Amino acid sequence: MAFNRRRFLHAAAAISGPAAALMSTAALASNRPTPAAPKAASPAVRPSNMPTPSATHPSALYQVNIRQHSPEGSLRAVTADLPRIRALGADMVWLMPLQPIGQARRKGSLGSYYSIRDYTAVNPEFGTLQDLKELVTRAHALGLKVILDWVANHTAFDHPWITEHPNWYRRNEVGDILAVKANPDDPQDTEYWEDVAQLNFEVHELWVAMLEAMRFWRREVGLDGFRCDVAAYLPLRFWEVARQVLEQDGPLFMLAEADKPEMHRAGFDATYDWRLQQVLQKIAQGQTDGQALLEWWVDRVKRYPVGSIGMNFITNHDINSWHGSDEELYGTPQAAQAMAVLTATLPGLPLLYSGQESFSRKRLAFFEKDPVDWGARTQAEFYTRLLKWRSSSPALSAPLAFDGLEWVPDENPRVITFKRRGPKGARLQISVNLSAQPQKALGRLQLPAWGWHIGPPTAAAKAPPPRTKPKANSNTQRSKNSGPSGLAASTAKKP
Repeated sequence: MAFNRRRFLHAAAAISGPAAALMSTAALASNRPTPAAPKAASPAVRPSNMPTPSATHPSALYQVNIRQHSPEGSLRAVTADLPRIRALGADMVWLMPLQPIGQARRKGSLGSYYSIRDYTAVNPEFGTLQDLKELVTRAHALGLKVILDWVANHTAFDHPWITEHPNWYRRNEVGDILAVKANPDDPQDTEYWEDVAQLNFEVHELWVAMLEAMRFWRREVGLDGFRCDVAAYLPLRFWEVARQVLEQDGPLFMLAEADKPEMHRAGFDATYDWRLQQVLQKIAQGQTDGQALLEWWVDRVKRYPVGSIGMNFITNHDINSWHGSDEELYGTPQAAQAMAVLTATLPGLPLLYSGQESFSRKRLAFFEKDPVDWGARTQAEFYTRLLKWRSSSPALSAPLAFDGLEWVPDENPRVITFKRRGPKGARLQISVNLSAQPQKALGRLQLPAWGWHIGPPTAAAKAPPPRTKPKANSNTQRSKNSGPSGLAASTAKKP
């Protein structure tokens, strides 16, 4: 069905303001000092315009940096790699922007993916529209959904709208189109993205054109949704309307590059959890311990609505290129593995990024050709095992925040233990060593450096009676190599 201004305005008029949602969760338990747990809400209410969990919600997301994913940097090369990505356990692929890149004010020789010159075309550097259609067809046949990175906040300075619709852009006092301010809410920040022009979403004709461009990819290619760049820079009402309009073309998944709770009420299925990544990085660098994880969780429970999903990650394209490689941020493959275990077992949606299964030792150039050094993919077996645990265990399969998470008290701040509860009584206990030295969890479970254990829930060890000999068949002797649903649990191993 064609999309036009009349239907757009009708949809906008039908939307009511986002309702505030109350939150509830099990009380956090710890014998170390912790912030007060949030009070349980009664009853918990899901906002009426908030997406309902469905089959469109993935178990694990894989981000593809098309330019750097292979030596040829093409869509066809990504298509050829889809069976391997699916075998890792991912069930949704996020493609970074693939449209033509602006020439005006270009950075580097190839430019930024996020400087879009034409919203409804494919960058010849990557291939053709037919190549993309074949990629999506192949992905769907493998059981993979595909979402596209969408840049709605700005365009290249040589996008046709610059001359055809100059009023769609923000201007200064003398009428010059403004470049994008990197952090518009921070008056002290003077950084600008000089290669991209700031769109003006006070002009509703722009909304119509932007949503029509997004629908092009849904109808012509069959994309399953979008990862929305700097989503919090746009009006919430735009995203509310976008959700209604884009769902006309079938089931939809929307990921916001934002960590604002209100994005969930505006129609997004998931948002970034930057704070978790920062906590995990500091743990790996020895700057904090398990207490920081408890504080992260208390903050999330207090601020986010029931039914929200956070995307959990240790790296992505921004972190790798601008902040550091896996080696720079986490030190060793073992430390990165321990942090990845937490991204996959805490509530949320885990993300893998191109090259993460090889433990990246370099920052990928952003404006030049700089292929991933895949090496022997030393971490692939680990991630395959981890994501299979996640997808096969009912206790881990629900990505929603507040779903059956219980922190288990432990006097040792260098370990963290928590339980996850799923449907029909499914339960799982996860212990992770947050240090580079062997540690004991719950007073009895010996974990090697950066080791972990996934298994049935058990109680903390009690002081044994004098001279008591344990029974030969005691359940406390369960092997650390046993795990949920008969799968092998693990402690950290050298790659």
